[in-house]
Amino acid sequence: QVQLAESGGGSVQAGASLRLACSVTGGTFDSFGMAWFRRPPGKEREFVAGLDKNGGDIYYHDSVRGRFIVSRDNAKNTLSLQMDNLKPEDTAVYYCAASTLGRVIFTTTPGASFDFWGQGVQVAVSS
Repeated sequence: QVQLAESGGGSVQAGASLRLACSVTGGTFDSFGMAWFRRPPGKEREFVAGLDKNGGDIYYHDSVRGRFIVSRDNAKNTLSLQMDNLKPEDTAVYYCAASTLGRVIFTTTPGASFDFWGQGVQVAVSS
């Protein structure tokens, strides 16, 4: 059974940094496309960043490009998200997700192509 577990969330002030990690167990991590999504308060889930199984194709939401860096360590079965210069609008529950397709597929409903999800971790950014 594939399980994803996020860590690293917290409450910070604008301009600060946080690093999220997602540990994956029970599956073949290096065959999964991986991504981070978030759900801001009162809003729908949205894509944040993702990369294919080899880490060669990397994608970012426009709102985080240049501030966030997504990476993966296939030897440690871990996905990471380095978040710098955080803004209040980054406040959300962040989820990691795995796709057995091995790559990031964008769908009308964000995340519909992803098969496994973590429980989420809260990130709160105050101004």
